[in-house]
Formats: sequence, C-alpha cells, structure tokens
Amino acid sequence: MTGFRPDATELGDARRRVEALVAELPARSGDTSFDEPWELRAFAMAVAAYHNGQYEWSEFQLSLIESIRQWEADGGDAAAAPWSYYEHWLTALETVLAGNGVLSDAALDDRTREVLATPRAKNHHEPHYEPVAVDPAR
Repeated sequence: MTGFRPDATELGDARRRVEALVAELPARSGDTSFDEPWELRAFAMAVAAYHNGQYEWSEFQLSLIESIRQWEADGGDAAAAPWSYYEHWLTALETVLAGNGVLSDAALDDRTREVLATPRAKNHHEPHYEPVAVDPAR
C-alpha cells in the first residue's frame, strides 16, 4: 500500500487555497514572499495541516508569537541566530503538531537524522515538484 493519495481535484483545490494565501503575503526584500524553497514548503505544510484539522489556527498563531518572543528574550542576536520568520514558523508548526500528538519528538528526531544523512545532490537527476507554483505576476 502506498498510502493516501488525494485526487487531482483535491490537489487543485488545496493548491488554489495556498496560492491565494501566498498572493496576499506582504512582499519582502527582492519582492518575493519566500527566500528559499523550504520556506514555501513550511508554509504549505502548516496550511495543509490546518485544513486537515490537525490544529486550530489560533494555536499556531500563539506558538509563532511565543517562538519570536523567545528569540527576542534570548537577545535577538542576529549574529548568533539570524532572524528568519520561517524558522519561527517551522518551530511553531512543530510545537503545535507535537502538542496535539500528531508529531512525536522521536519521529521528528529520526526524520531529521535521515534528512541530514542524505547527500545534498541525492536523486538530483529526478524531477522534484514544488508543492505550489505561485504566479510571480500576482
């Protein structure tokens, strides 16, 4: 069994919801919402988990605020730990998913070790599709 695979209509609906959210984000340096591909993935995962009922959006917002507050309380030293909104976004997502029992610390640690052990160019010859293609003209 390969697991759950949503049909094309479900994927299209989810993609349109995320694209609409991304299009409404304020522009940052270079007029882009995301500086790195992983930031878009983190954004899309948070939206997908919310739409799948894994947490309440208010939980995520409070967790994001707490992550940023903690960074500031630790001195907000950009030299020691550079400011990254999506680092805080990812921390908030991990926190709410772990708090709701969706993600265990052990599973997260195991997957982190697996990712870090994977060579950067592994499977570079295979296509890697982004979860959302955002029209830059929006």
